[in-house]
Amino acid sequence: ELMASLRLKLRTLWEERELVLSEARECAERGEELEATVRDVCKPNEFERYMMFIGDLEKVVSLLLCLSSRLARVQNAMRRIDGNTDAEERRSLNERHKLLSRQREDAKDLKENLDRRERVVSGILAKYLSEQQLQDYQRFVQLKTSLLIEQKDLEEQIKFFEEQLENLEKSIA
Repeated sequence: ELMASLRLKLRTLWEERELVLSEARECAERGEELEATVRDVCKPNEFERYMMFIGDLEKVVSLLLCLSSRLARVQNAMRRIDGNTDAEERRSLNERHKLLSRQREDAKDLKENLDRRERVVSGILAKYLSEQQLQDYQRFVQLKTSLLIEQKDLEEQIKFFEEQLENLEKSIA
């Protein structure tokens, strides 16, 4: 029963992932349309700023999500430490925790810098785009970010349930 339940949960998550991937493809198409509009109306250096921001948006958000996920796994491992855990493993987990915490703080600084750049890009676009086009741009940036977060969350859940199913299958075999 438990294995059937895990398989059902995995199927549901895979279906959700497909929906999110479909939404991401639609978002990418809107992004290409927006890119063409921005290329047509902005000066080359302004267009370059826009493109750098959009490219960095995905990289910085993905980096933050990845580091947060890795940090959460290390914190979970640290919670499982008990009297049987050797000193070397404890030290290793503590070092990884410190390193990932520093890296996540650095990534947060990158995100703050990216947010400032987004305000600059919005200011540039406000000179050229209609109010509706500017709202479309803002929705695009928000949607792109939320889809990245949703995708990462689903991937983490899928990985978790696949590991649970694999462990259960091994324990029965």
